[in-house]
Amino acid sequence: MIRKIGFIGLGIMGSAMASNLVKKGFSVTGHVRRKEKIPSLSWLGIPLTDSISEACRSADAVITMVGGPDDVRQLWLSDGGIIDSAEKGALLCDMTSSSPSLARKLHEACRQKGLRAIDAPVSGGDKGARTGTLSIFCGGDEDDFNYALPMLEAMGSNVVLEGGPGAGQDTKLAAQIMVAGQLAGMCEGFAYAMERGLDLGKFAASLKGSAADSAGLALYAGRIIEGDRQPGGALSYLVKDLRNALSELKGSGIDLNVTSEALANYSAMQDRGDGGLGTQALAFEYSRRRGLGVKESAKNNSEKKEQAK
Repeated sequence: MIRKIGFIGLGIMGSAMASNLVKKGFSVTGHVRRKEKIPSLSWLGIPLTDSISEACRSADAVITMVGGPDDVRQLWLSDGGIIDSAEKGALLCDMTSSSPSLARKLHEACRQKGLRAIDAPVSGGDKGARTGTLSIFCGGDEDDFNYALPMLEAMGSNVVLEGGPGAGQDTKLAAQIMVAGQLAGMCEGFAYAMERGLDLGKFAASLKGSAADSAGLALYAGRIIEGDRQPGGALSYLVKDLRNALSELKGSGIDLNVTSEALANYSAMQDRGDGGLGTQALAFEYSRRRGLGVKESAKNNSEKKEQAK
């Protein structure tokens, strides 16, 4: 039974997930890679260390929730890293949106060291992390999944074993492909509505229950209308995931045209320095090209309608 957990990666998502573990009675020790972040995480009420070995000491499970494949590779495989530091029989769980091929490599490296391993990336953004309602896509052996399930259910409401090692990461990338297309279409719909001078609040409300309704609309419509660019999921992470997805398909003959187009738009924003904004910030891109913010564009078009009466 998992009782003690080392948690590595206490950003927006990870800190909320660790908090839910504590609320469900797990003992959690957090590893913070940058010492200057420790004071800002005091609200978690858990021991914090800048030592991987200390976070892994006596832990039944070690979770990573970091930026991407390079971070995961460094943390797990380096000398003195997680695989070196974890105690025999411990479960290592990577919840980062990473690489299926890397997940399989990590699983094999753990097997050789007498460790359990699953890949378990998530979907649901900062809201899902805070409320413990994340969707968690798992890859690994069924016994290891069942061992981890009570821990995972403390952080998510929809936890599924998708298949063997790497299947969780494959599922997350497939989901991100769908998210990217849906978000791009939603943002273009808002751009059209603004250009035609529609009331954006009425526009968003009228879509509820229609074929255009979606979880993305529920999450981001209000933020777009208010001009809120803050991340629930950072744009740079979506760019990373889409690039990983296209890399995994290289040589397969499958051409993901919608994904490639969405990636081009998001990459252009990241290259301009907007990678830290939320994914909904694509809605600003169209009005930016006209020299307006979203609110300004909506106000401008409302005034045009009034003048036309």
